[in-house]
Amino acid sequence: MSDVVILGTGIHPFGRFETRYQEMGAQAASDALRDAGVEWRDIQAAYLARMYLPATSGARILSRLGSTDISILDIEAACASGGVALRQAILAIRSGEVDLVLVLGCEKMPRGFMDPKMLYDDWQIELGTSVNPSYWAMRAMRHMHDYGTTEEQIAKVAYKNHRNSVHNVNAMYRKPFSMEAILNSPLVCDPIRLLEICAPNDGAAAVVLASPERARRIGIKGKAIQIAGVSHTVARYSADFRCPADSMSATAHNPGPTSITAAKAYEQAAVGPADINCFEVQDTDAFCEIEACEDLGLCPTGAGGALIDAGFTEITGTKPVNMSGGLISKGEPMGASHLGQVVEIVAQLRGEAGPRQVADAKVGLAHVLGAGGNCAVTILKR
Repeated sequence: MSDVVILGTGIHPFGRFETRYQEMGAQAASDALRDAGVEWRDIQAAYLARMYLPATSGARILSRLGSTDISILDIEAACASGGVALRQAILAIRSGEVDLVLVLGCEKMPRGFMDPKMLYDDWQIELGTSVNPSYWAMRAMRHMHDYGTTEEQIAKVAYKNHRNSVHNVNAMYRKPFSMEAILNSPLVCDPIRLLEICAPNDGAAAVVLASPERARRIGIKGKAIQIAGVSHTVARYSADFRCPADSMSATAHNPGPTSITAAKAYEQAAVGPADINCFEVQDTDAFCEIEACEDLGLCPTGAGGALIDAGFTEITGTKPVNMSGGLISKGEPMGASHLGQVVEIVAQLRGEAGPRQVADAKVGLAHVLGAGGNCAVTILKR
């Protein structure tokens, strides 16, 4: 997929705002266009990733930039919505029909846990295991039982990510916390604590994509980033112990969505985990980052806690993870989540991440995993 490049990125901070989604999305889109050195009238197609916004939100947002008679398409795939929108834009460029495309993610999330009625039938909800933290917690407890992962190792993920967020002006929370404060924060769902979990919130992020030929005509030098691979799958075997399924063919030791999706992205990009210099991964809670590191191949299954203990995932480590502060610090506006990760990876590969900069980053990976086993992995190269 190196026949498609990212020319520009834009982001509206993640947090809680009185601002309407139309204004947030328009700001991120305008910033991406400016960064790419192109005008809105030059864009030939646009895609919006969202989950909670109304129908035709893409057109509602982008009409603020002007009406241009292009195709504007809304896309939803839970937490992977941004990855799917990115993939569709890439396919459009590769088809030859267009060569300059805007991909936008935008969301205004309700406070509190996600409404399970968006995902499950009433009979499943009434059985009591449909709220997000319950099945995240069950996976964490199982990992602790099987591999000896500790509450302290889980807390170290949150400690690292909160510390990283101090230097991210687009994060919702920018305050470091001590290990003691994290381990003494209120218990949400054993073993997950308040300072180890992300908050649903508002935000927007955008990227401008182009064919290499169009990029050369525009004249962007040193800023274009190659899209080496983008993969999206819906899990054959769910990643979560969710509320009772309608059917279940197998449960033990089958590859989960992150492993399957990452393998496809690695193949597209002709790289492996050892070739990646920095990672932004799904940390809806701190344990999720440990599991993602294992499933992405940073370490063997069961060794994620030891990876954290050894400092490998620090910005100065050999495998930096969630330099932005992750979802724990940024929050998760679902439609914008993955594109926010992509914006961070682009900044890293351009050398523009400031105090969060990973030294000499050349290849980066973004990963999201959400409801229904929707998983997306994007690999970028400079």
